[in-house]
Amino acid sequence: MDLFGLDGRTALVTGASSGLGDRFARALHGAGATVVVTARRADRLEALAADLGDRVVVLPADLADAGAREALVRDAIRATGSLHVLVNNAGYGVPVPAVDESIDQLELTMAVNVTAPFHLCQLAGRHMLERGSGSIINIASIFGMVGSAPLREVAYCVSKGAIVNMTRQLGCEWSRGGVRVNAIAPGWFPTEMTQESMFDQESGRSYIERNTPIGRAGELHELDGPLLFLASDASTYVTGEVLAVDGGWLAR
Repeated sequence: MDLFGLDGRTALVTGASSGLGDRFARALHGAGATVVVTARRADRLEALAADLGDRVVVLPADLADAGAREALVRDAIRATGSLHVLVNNAGYGVPVPAVDESIDQLELTMAVNVTAPFHLCQLAGRHMLERGSGSIINIASIFGMVGSAPLREVAYCVSKGAIVNMTRQLGCEWSRGGVRVNAIAPGWFPTEMTQESMFDQESGRSYIERNTPIGRAGELHELDGPLLFLASDASTYVTGEVLAVDGGWLAR
């Protein structure tokens, strides 16, 4: 449907070298967008670009570095002419009991999961506000809405909670300038971050199945619809919202 189409638009996807980011880039490209993909692993980005064909710009970057973030947005706009969609997907997390969480580890998690997304929102937002339109999609988590117990991921939970309220605030501040800011809060999906700790172990798979009302983990393609809804004109009256795609996890 044209309502969900992205022909003539440019989308920047962070953390596009694997998992959700790879899938997001494919979905946006399939809807007609020119896609700018970024991550640290340039070889994986090049492989993704080769797979997709045309309308892909590869810009490797370490998003923990402020200068790299500035260069990324600048170069994305120079390469494509404009930026219509930003998907803040890159993230980081290491499970550890709260009493053992080091301050260095906490600061790294916050730098990657909060500071970098905010800075990219700010950089892309300025460009979008000047043009009078744009859609920013932050990737939060169900663990930004509720605790992760019995899993021990305090720094990750704190960072994703910050993303949730950052999304609400920016959605309020920028809406009259034509820029919508929303978030997707995924439940359990197989990614590099979750594969070994949850999906490769029977106990992990059983935990997900028992506690998800739908009775299973999500499949990556089940994020396509929510992503395209928020990126496209299908959601022109939606801003500051957090859309949980979690099989009912938060409804329990």
